[in-house]
Amino acid sequence: MSSSNAPVSVVVVDDHPAILSGIEAWYAASQRPIIVVAAGASVEQAWTAPGSTADVVLLDLQLGEGGPAFGSLRRLVDAGRQVVVYSMRDDEKTALNCLDLGAATFLTKSEGQQHLVEATLAAADERPYMAPALAGALGTNARADRPQLSAREEDVLIEWFQSESKELVAQRLNISVRTVNSYLDRVRIKYANVGRPARTKASLVARAVQDGLVDVADL
Repeated sequence: MSSSNAPVSVVVVDDHPAILSGIEAWYAASQRPIIVVAAGASVEQAWTAPGSTADVVLLDLQLGEGGPAFGSLRRLVDAGRQVVVYSMRDDEKTALNCLDLGAATFLTKSEGQQHLVEATLAAADERPYMAPALAGALGTNARADRPQLSAREEDVLIEWFQSESKELVAQRLNISVRTVNSYLDRVRIKYANVGRPARTKASLVARAVQDGLVDVADL
């Protein structure tokens, strides 16, 4: 996890030269330094030096003529990488699939400089970030498959979204870290039991926004 003012290194995987140039210009204007250490049209950029050690991978979901790069996303996440998916697609199914696979966040290319920069910094700091287009795609879930969370489970969940660590959640709620983990495990089990798994913090944020448990402005 990066410190609040430390420079952030990024490898950008996108097959559109104009977009690559725009991304680099936006990052260069960031108040907190964001350095593009590698960029190109192949995900191999993220596996070879210097991209292999970048803090954040900015991944275009649609590379070349193939389908969505879900396999590449999974492999990067399984390797412990912080991945921001940057895509022309803005549908709920694609967004949630990326978050469930472990993406730090999902950003559409229709969103501007501020959201790209903030999403990248949040990923480097391992904080949740949800841009307006993603929040709009998720909407509010009024379906019967919304799990029934207890008031305490909701409290722990929301505190975790707003905190940098479970230790801080424990301090704020005057409970142990073990108890924090227990509540979060229960929440995940309840979502899994209704067919809406959420194995990562980012995917739990998405589920909570869907279900009206938290507002994007509160994150």
